[in-house]
Amino acid sequence: MVYFLIYLFLEVLISVNISSAIGGLATFFEILASAFVGIAILVNFRNTLFENMKAVSYNCIDLQEFQRLNLFTLFGAILLIIPGFLTDILGLLLQFSAITSMIVNRYNVQSKSCNSSAFEDEEKLKKDKNDVIDVEIIEHNSSTK
Repeated sequence: MVYFLIYLFLEVLISVNISSAIGGLATFFEILASAFVGIAILVNFRNTLFENMKAVSYNCIDLQEFQRLNLFTLFGAILLIIPGFLTDILGLLLQFSAITSMIVNRYNVQSKSCNSSAFEDEEKLKKDKNDVIDVEIIEHNSSTK
């Protein structure tokens, strides 16, 4: 309960200060824009989840990193939808921390044990199998002597 009151106090202070500096109309558009960004992140979350699952399956990231990345992205998107400047700032920070850690993990781990080339080889093998045409050759042994 105490943390909620502290959050509410900080949200009111920050919102009043920023709103008085930028004006009411700009505040309204900022609330709408941040809500649309949060909704867009939630809509595209399926793609992010798929990429993270692929990274886990090829040992690019571990399960703990997978959970942390997805939770930060999801929680940050929800915070962006909630009106308020403090929640928008926290939501953006969570998005940037998730993006930053994905970039760092991609370059650090890929040089060690990320097996993305195995995925490319598997896709190439599937493509090669699709290009093969099965043919049956029937020989007629007719003796026309």
